[in-house]
Amino acid sequence: MFFHEPELQYDVTVEEPDPHFAKLLQQAIGGAEGEIRVAMQYMFQAWALPPEYGEFRNLLLETATEELGHIEMLATAVTENLRGAPDELQEETEQAREHAAMAASMTGQTPRHLLSSGQSAMPIDSNGVPFDAGQIVASGNLAADLYANVMAESTGRLLATRLYELTDDPGMREMLSYLIARDTMHQNQWLEALEALDDPVPIPSSFPQEEENQEFNYAFMSTRREPQPDPDAPWTQGDTPDSRGEFSYVPEQPGDGEVVAPEPDPKTYNDPTDDQR
Repeated sequence: MFFHEPELQYDVTVEEPDPHFAKLLQQAIGGAEGEIRVAMQYMFQAWALPPEYGEFRNLLLETATEELGHIEMLATAVTENLRGAPDELQEETEQAREHAAMAASMTGQTPRHLLSSGQSAMPIDSNGVPFDAGQIVASGNLAADLYANVMAESTGRLLATRLYELTDDPGMREMLSYLIARDTMHQNQWLEALEALDDPVPIPSSFPQEEENQEFNYAFMSTRREPQPDPDAPWTQGDTPDSRGEFSYVPEQPGDGEVVAPEPDPKTYNDPTDDQR
C-alpha cells in the first residue's frame, strides 16, 4: 500500500530552462542507470522475500518508495526545463552548425517531448527509448540482489555526477547534489546489509560446494594460447574472500573432447550434400 503527499521529496527549481538538459535528465528517469529501474528492482526484490527476512524487506521497500520520489523530482525538473524554455531551440554555436548531425544527436531536444507528451517528462531514456523492464534484477536470492543493488547505485551515482558537470543551473546542481548524496547512502546501506548476512558468497551459499569441481572452484584460468607464468596477483594466490578456499593459477584450459554435431533430421534440410539438393 502506498500513500502520496502533494509535495516533492526535495525542492526542484530551474533558473535557466534548457530543453537540451531535459533530454539528458531523461536518462536518470528511464535509462539503464535511472530511477525507474531501481524503484522497480527494489520492490520486486522485497516482494520475493519470506517473512523471516522482514528487516531486509522493509529496507528494500523503504528505499524503493524513496526512489519513486526521485522519479517525481526528475520528472518535475524535465518539465520545468521544457516548458520554461523559449519556443525556438537555443542558438547553435558555430561548431554545432559545422557538425549539425552530431549536434542533433548529442544535444538536440527529444522530438517526442513536443509530439507525444506536450513538453513533459516521459518514461524514456535520453535517446527516447522506453524504459526496459528487462534491466531489473530480482533473482530471489537476497545476496545476489544486494550485490546488484550496489552496482545499480554506483552507476546511478556516476550518471548523476556527470549530469552535475553538464549544467551550470544552480537549481539543477542543488537537486543533483541531493541525488548524489542519496546514492552515496544507498551504496553504503546495501554493503552494510551484505555484511549482516551469514556467509553470503559464493552465491547461492546453500549449494553444497562438495558438488562442484574442486580442481577449478578457486583457480584463476589463463586463456592465452601459450601457457603463461603465474602473475602472482591477489586473485591467483592466498585466501579467498569467502574464507572457504585458496586461490590458485591454472596456465591453460582443460581442453578435452571435440565438438561434433549430431546428424540433422533430413526434414530440416540442413545437409548441403548433392543428394539432398
